[in-house]
Amino acid sequence: MALLIENELRESASVISSIDSRQIEDVAAAILGAVRNKKKAIFFGNGGSAADAMHIAAEFSGRYLMERPAMNGISLNSLSSITGIGNDYGYERVFVRQLEACMEAGDAVIGISTSGTSKNVVLAMQRAKELGGVTIAFTGAGGVLKDMVDHPLVIPSKSTPRIQEAYFCAGHIICGLVEKGMYGRKAVFIDRDDTIAKDVPYCSRPEDLHLFPGVGKAVKRLNDAGYLVIMITNQSGIGRGRFTEETLAKIHDKMLGDLAADGARLDAIYYCPHTPEDGCRCRKPGTELIERAVREHGIDLRSSYFIGDRDHDVEAGTTAGCKCIRVGPDLGFPEAVNIILKEGRRSSS
Repeated sequence: MALLIENELRESASVISSIDSRQIEDVAAAILGAVRNKKKAIFFGNGGSAADAMHIAAEFSGRYLMERPAMNGISLNSLSSITGIGNDYGYERVFVRQLEACMEAGDAVIGISTSGTSKNVVLAMQRAKELGGVTIAFTGAGGVLKDMVDHPLVIPSKSTPRIQEAYFCAGHIICGLVEKGMYGRKAVFIDRDDTIAKDVPYCSRPEDLHLFPGVGKAVKRLNDAGYLVIMITNQSGIGRGRFTEETLAKIHDKMLGDLAADGARLDAIYYCPHTPEDGCRCRKPGTELIERAVREHGIDLRSSYFIGDRDHDVEAGTTAGCKCIRVGPDLGFPEAVNIILKEGRRSSS
């Protein structure tokens, strides 16, 4: 029995991990575009897919992970509507009829069908196209649904349980992406050594850390513009026994005081204490510290930046999905901040 259970778990994990992440991102972007334009996300399906439609719609109108205003997500799976319309017009039209009642051009219309052949879902997607909807399908590898919509999310399986498990996992990810896209905070992640302060190898004394000229005022400008400013720094000196975490805290207290003298602040500091030989995920170019910051601060990476001076800074930021700026002899930290604020003004105009 244990072997059968383990096989099912492995099979499910294999299918979930094989979902095309680009399709998840594309679907999330389509729904986000609709919600940003004050349109609805409309979900529907049959049986287990009906339950999934109601669940995902509830994440929109309630919340997924963030405390934020309600988003307009609805499900067309009211028992009274389905039985009433099915009785009067036939089951094939239970979703078409409801779309004709509530849909507006520009709404995101999400039909869920594991087989990709559910007649009432197929007819509803055809009608949604005629009414100017942005059509999206959660479906498996078979059927016609994936080929008739604007944005398919195709689970590469023909096993109903595996498809349902996978597109529900993808649905949660999409909820998070839309939620952060609507209400997530923008951030500027910054490296420390040779980015905002001169690198002192294995710096172990607070008095040895000095900010570059203009850094405090530049950080203050980011604070005032609504960006979270979060430091992500590798500190292998701890793992090598060159200094302790208590010493690092004192160094950072001194740094924060220097920033405060210009009215500036860092919203968080994350550091990796490991050596390269440890093979951890938190040492840049690993992204674990960025991921932790995203979870703890509700950050939208698509509107965020990473400023650093090394290849591993740029790689970490790029992998996470940030825009990256590399500082050096020809571009200092204040100039990098100028670029960010200029791009921010351009995107909001």
